[in-house]
Amino acid sequence: MEETNFNNFETKQKLPNATAVIILGVLSIITCCCYGVLGILLGGVGLYLAKKDTAVYNTNPSAYTNFGNIKTGKILCIIGIVLSVLYLIYMIWMISYFGMEALQDPELMQEKMRELMGQ
Repeated sequence: MEETNFNNFETKQKLPNATAVIILGVLSIITCCCYGVLGILLGGVGLYLAKKDTAVYNTNPSAYTNFGNIKTGKILCIIGIVLSVLYLIYMIWMISYFGMEALQDPELMQEKMRELMGQ
């Protein structure tokens, strides 16, 4: 949708990737628990598109209307990347501390957790 300013007869456009950046940001938050990798990838792509649209916006700020969506999407992507990195670090710690076998066997995991708690 284009917005027309009748005083200056200018047509304002929407930034091309604003909606995609918001969607990628939300998906990066949702998928942060997929071992962290998918959330990092989606957030990274979202930040790349946000940087690209920010450069387009900075060339002519008066020609675009939805720069706020880029800011929102960028924040969502950063949150998604941070959560994904934290979850990835947590998973690496779990695998290194308990081992892959314990993560796949619930009984062995309970035994290892009891050892950790000192029971």
